[in-house]
Amino acid sequence: MATIGREGARPMRRRWILAGSPPALALALVLTGCGAAEESAPVVVSSLTLAPQPAPAAASATGSPAPAPAPTGSAAPIAGPSPSVPTVDPYPDQPLIDHTEWTDEIDGRRLHVYPTEAGRKDTFPAALDRAWQEVRADAPDADTPGMFDQFRCHWEWARVVAPDKPSWNLEPWRPAVGYDATVSALCNPGGPER
Repeated sequence: MATIGREGARPMRRRWILAGSPPALALALVLTGCGAAEESAPVVVSSLTLAPQPAPAAASATGSPAPAPAPTGSAAPIAGPSPSVPTVDPYPDQPLIDHTEWTDEIDGRRLHVYPTEAGRKDTFPAALDRAWQEVRADAPDADTPGMFDQFRCHWEWARVVAPDKPSWNLEPWRPAVGYDATVSALCNPGGPER
């Protein structure tokens, strides 16, 4: 993107910096496809912040533009404001999970978890455990090793990256590798969905 400040002046270029760490952004971009692709269109998520620009260069005494200043600053991303964590649950009496549905797929059984509007928006820290209790109440056989890690990955990442995704898909056949490895596997340890 180039803009012209005054007639005959050199174009002023603006730099766009992608905010966030590369692994987090890669995770965000890939998680948009997390789950069955036929359920929702992919979502591309990124955060762009306009980098601060130096003041326009003044013309020299001879009338020609002054040389452009050397680039300054670091290559570190510009961080935006961090979301605040509520101290009180904004949805205390509302269900977070609408319903669940088991299906049989080529890889094995899959639990589709359908969050409510409150379940898509509640960021109160204890809401994760309350939502998982609702899943287990609706689908008691979901309480297997690794399923909570998949659910937590969807709760903390997928609902942010793809907020309108109809369901979060959990598979009991996936290996229980722990939460960090589940996130590294984009909520799908053991391979992508088919």
